[in-house]
Amino acid sequence: MFRNPETSGGMKRNRAILALEDGRVFEGRAFGAGGERFGEVVFNTGMTGYQEVLTDPSYRGQIVVMTYPLIGNYGVNAEDAESRSLWLEGFAVKELCRIPSSWRAEGDLDSYLADHGIIGIEGIDTRAVTRHIRDAGAMRAVISTVDTDAASLVEKARKSPGLVGRDLTSQVTCNAPYEIGGGDGLRVVVLDFGVKLSILRSLTRAGCAVIVVPAGTPAQEILRLDPNGVLLSNGPGDPAAVTTAVDTVKSLLRKKTIPVFGICLGHQLLGLAMGGTTYKLKFGHHGVNHPVKDMETGQIHITDQNHGFCVDVDSLRGSDMEITHMNLNDGTLEGMRHRKLPFFSVQFHPEAAPGPHDASYLFGRFIDCMKMRGV
Repeated sequence: MFRNPETSGGMKRNRAILALEDGRVFEGRAFGAGGERFGEVVFNTGMTGYQEVLTDPSYRGQIVVMTYPLIGNYGVNAEDAESRSLWLEGFAVKELCRIPSSWRAEGDLDSYLADHGIIGIEGIDTRAVTRHIRDAGAMRAVISTVDTDAASLVEKARKSPGLVGRDLTSQVTCNAPYEIGGGDGLRVVVLDFGVKLSILRSLTRAGCAVIVVPAGTPAQEILRLDPNGVLLSNGPGDPAAVTTAVDTVKSLLRKKTIPVFGICLGHQLLGLAMGGTTYKLKFGHHGVNHPVKDMETGQIHITDQNHGFCVDVDSLRGSDMEITHMNLNDGTLEGMRHRKLPFFSVQFHPEAAPGPHDASYLFGRFIDCMKMRGV
């Protein structure tokens, strides 16, 4: 449903302010819902894919600034959603397109945010915000349409919780197990820390019978499902704070024969379970154009990424994990695998495939690991 571009939810458009904890303030116009929300401000470099960003549970606890200047031009539709809801705390753009033009559009971005209670701000200098975050690092922020006092908002931002030490997976995981796919395919249990639908589609397209379970599901219950393999999904927050999941992964690894594939947060949890440590990146990796080198083949993959924490590669030295992928921008760890057992993971998102098919082989590798187990 399209709405009057001069109003949002029947209310006149008003001012909106994005205030950062270090005192920087950006004033613009409100769209979407009204109110006040807190989160870590980050930037995303994708030229397209804003609906996928909005519906990615990994953005829980964050205010997202889009670097591409015009957002909303192709509207929104049910098919492009990556989950059942919108999870981010706020959305900032340079210019909002209020009248989308696409045969696939089922609604406009302004209405989409309003219907899901997400605050948007347009008309700010997103390039200036991005440059500031790049230099100063991601930081706590507040986006508000109700408080227009800059000093008040900066103080609120400083008092708001950051991401370090926060387990946000309980806010985005499913409430109960559910199945998709079916038939006689390989049975994959997906630990849902905020799983994207495109990951599940990648598995079902490969013929897998998928059972999605909540983030807090203990290893005994997972093993009772007799899986051919376990996938550790993406998700938000600080991986070191998700201690219950780390213990679960450790228990799964002790079985030694069940293939485990980790993506994004799942990669970080696998690293922690193997005795490694994680740390917070200065401004994280959020976008669809990150070059990653496959250390075995020497090939360069263009990858989709969305994470603010990273596994410390030095913390894995002396373990049985070997490096498989490295980020060419900053030299951070992007992939690893066990030298002897069927455990591997990547920090990037192979299901998104902006290459477009650079990383899809990883799902094939997972399938092969499960088939070998059944031989």
